[in-house]
Amino acid sequence: MQEEILIPLIIFSAIFGMVYVFLTTRNKERLALIEKGADASLFNTGKKGGIGSIVLNLALLAIGIGIGVLVGAGLESSGMNGDVSFPACIFIFGGLGLVTSFFVSRKLEKE
Repeated sequence: MQEEILIPLIIFSAIFGMVYVFLTTRNKERLALIEKGADASLFNTGKKGGIGSIVLNLALLAIGIGIGVLVGAGLESSGMNGDVSFPACIFIFGGLGLVTSFFVSRKLEKE
């Protein structure tokens, strides 16, 4: 079998296996707690954020990565090695985007 087919197949099957084991184990634990008479409110973690917070995180991460690519291209044109400037700027500005999304999420949760 060719490596081009085998490697993605192994990666996706490993991810599927981990998610499957996690979900089935969580389900068994919850069923055992319910059988022992635990209250169902135990399973509510109290998280208020939903799809909106995920979208906010991804949007600010994408904005940070885009700015990182632009700054990396600017540094490369000014004489810095492109193999260093692009990854460094992408990681720095992507991280700054995630930090920004953390503070924005926290501010929105307080309101």
